[in-house]
Amino acid sequence: MKTYKIADRCFALEAINNDVYELYEKFAYQGEPEFVITTNDEDILFEREKSRREREFEGLKPYEFKDGYLETLAAYRKLAVKMTEYDTFLFHGSVIAVDGKAYLFTAKSGTGKSTHTRLWRELLGERAVMVNDDKPLLRVGEDGVTVYGTPYNGKHDLGCNMSAPLKAICIIERGEQNSIDKISASDAYDMLLQQVYRPSDGLALSRTLDLIDKACTKTGLYRLKANMDISAAELSFSTMSK
Repeated sequence: MKTYKIADRCFALEAINNDVYELYEKFAYQGEPEFVITTNDEDILFEREKSRREREFEGLKPYEFKDGYLETLAAYRKLAVKMTEYDTFLFHGSVIAVDGKAYLFTAKSGTGKSTHTRLWRELLGERAVMVNDDKPLLRVGEDGVTVYGTPYNGKHDLGCNMSAPLKAICIIERGEQNSIDKISASDAYDMLLQQVYRPSDGLALSRTLDLIDKACTKTGLYRLKANMDISAAELSFSTMSK
């Protein structure tokens, strides 16, 4: 069992495979844990069956994932459920911080959210820091939303152990011509609901839906139609950073 701190919560993690501890290494913390996350063989089996069904549904060839990798998924799933008790939820997106403010880009898979944050880094240089490129945690407070880096940084491992106030959430769509519009919570809600982790636990799901509603009132919401040119980054940054 080892202790970590993510999204301002200190917790202990008890796992079977060392892959889990290695993944969380950058978040190691010496402190009294507020709760314990434990994974076991049943959790690994659940993740294996879930992955098999998803690949089958998507028409992909079967793939035998290693137990260690599957256990990392199980650990994060349990952590995400627990975090809802602390007004924090798991979201699928690419988050970049510029001058201390965070911007979260989300989209359907393959649309180009990671490509767009790469264009921001090309445009802004050292001013831009990747917070997380896949599965950040968002905490909703009285003063706004804070986004946190996590060990789950996507296939390119772009992210770090940091937090920043969230200035805007931007839904990306492909377009030949770049355009960006500020949108309402009702306009954004369907995509936000798709991209948030929705726990199977009824109480945790209820908390998550409530947190989405609150987050929409505390941060800017935008829809960006973008090509893969740096001009798209220039437009989105100049608009959302105002």
